[in-house]
Amino acid sequence: MQRQVPTVLDDAIALYIRTYYSLLRSSGSVRVRSLEEAHGGMASSLHPKAAGPELDLGALIYAAVRLPSCAWQLSHVILGQSRDQFVGAGYSDIASWERVRTPARRRRWQWNGAGQLAVYVVSASDIDDLIPILVAYQLEWNKVHAALAARPELAARVADLGGDPLPPALALELSDALAVPAEECARLASVLGCAGLGACARRELDLSLTLLSGSFVNYQRASSRWWRAVAADPSGAHLAERPVYFVSSNMHALSNLLGGYSRTHAGALGAWVAAENPEGLAKEYQSLQAAGDQAGLDNLSYYLLRLYARDAERRRAISAADLAVGIRTVPSPDEIEVDAQVIPLAQLDPGRCDPRLAMPGLERLSRSDALVLNIDYPLGMAAYHMLARVLIEVPGLRGVYVMGKAATLNARVGDVMLSDVVHDEHSKNTFLLRNDLTGAQISPYLRHGSALDHQKAITVRSAFLQNRALMDVFYTEGYTVMEMETGPYLAALTEATSPRRYPTDELINLGAPPLPIGIVHYASDTPFSRHKQLLSKSMSFFGMDATYACAVAIVRRIFELEIARVGS
Repeated sequence: MQRQVPTVLDDAIALYIRTYYSLLRSSGSVRVRSLEEAHGGMASSLHPKAAGPELDLGALIYAAVRLPSCAWQLSHVILGQSRDQFVGAGYSDIASWERVRTPARRRRWQWNGAGQLAVYVVSASDIDDLIPILVAYQLEWNKVHAALAARPELAARVADLGGDPLPPALALELSDALAVPAEECARLASVLGCAGLGACARRELDLSLTLLSGSFVNYQRASSRWWRAVAADPSGAHLAERPVYFVSSNMHALSNLLGGYSRTHAGALGAWVAAENPEGLAKEYQSLQAAGDQAGLDNLSYYLLRLYARDAERRRAISAADLAVGIRTVPSPDEIEVDAQVIPLAQLDPGRCDPRLAMPGLERLSRSDALVLNIDYPLGMAAYHMLARVLIEVPGLRGVYVMGKAATLNARVGDVMLSDVVHDEHSKNTFLLRNDLTGAQISPYLRHGSALDHQKAITVRSAFLQNRALMDVFYTEGYTVMEMETGPYLAALTEATSPRRYPTDELINLGAPPLPIGIVHYASDTPFSRHKQLLSKSMSFFGMDATYACAVAIVRRIFELEIARVGS
């Protein structure tokens, strides 16, 4: 076949990548300001107004939700691979720094309370992801500051904001000053916090960065520590001895489908929904109940369960119920934010499983010795390190299934895409595979979108490192799915069938793999339609339809394979 390799039309993105890697090689700190010109020059699709004076509020909010809430207090960011590395670089008190989190990126962050943020990087993708986020945050922060500085009286009132919600009258004045809708100003205040917005009025941001010297070997060591943590848990003790199905998804889909807590506690959950009306979803919940729409009610209940479980006592009850059917979550070790679940198929209770999982022979799973190892999907090249470690440690791997979000160039938000051609920007390889999942397996469980198989995907280095010209090339060459993990996963699988490490810039045929490979993505973004982008939004309940259609298909396929293996 003719290999169609997407080629960049200009080198602005490559120049930006070379710029930040060359500057970060310095033994000292680097000012983020020195990266702003190259950042603006690449005309990122996520940050189209970077180079001009006009505020790009979408880019600011996108960046802000991927940084900890203390970001407005930052002056210096230190990137390192391990605690020992931080200690060796002079941050001897790193263990006492506060652990902070962010809503849209699973990454280990530690904050010293005085302007310094330590960030643990577990692959090169963390650098490609974080640097543009910090640059975008600073660029747009300073545009807001400049706009407020031009109106001293308004700036003074914004600077005095405390922790209260943004007053509507002040939101209208901000709207006029920033030339954005008032509701977006309220959204900005919600994301930054009113204290953060006040700080934005008082001062410019002038961040600096330090990258502690690292190595590829340290990335491998981190994945080895992660594996030891999983294997040391009682649930993971037999992973090296038993048949194992590997799944990369999230920490809620499989446990909800297999644990059944929301169905066995429907009364308590329904009463809580009626009393609290979380996110205004009580009416939708009651409507689904009245219509007898069990699948829709299950999807909504799974979403609401995450809000319900914010109470510590309820969270413990859910964990205990999951553990009763063998579902055990193993927290990640210090450096890597990738939790795992180990699920013995024999311990599952078919009566508690989601009704969509019912099939002939399900009772045979009670004789199975197989385990499902489900991990919280890692970012970018961390996927390679995780799966490579699993392939080394688990000789009985029976299948690899990957579920994640992606941008789509030809579908709609909420659609599901299944690819059998993947081009990887990391290795420049193009992979051909026989996808073990099909549209026909997903469509029966997809209520609102479409399932599109035989697609072509491209694994990108970072969401920011794309521009319109590059996406035009992707689309011209037939690549319509943009995501961040599939290429690294396939690189690791290539090493399971080859006597050498994965190559570069080659066509790799995985059409007859030694084990089933299932790849499925649900669309969360449409870059060619700016008004439909989810730059600053979560998929929230809207994403449950596609998420659970994909998860149901994956679990059903694993059940089918295992029922056939166990036999009659």
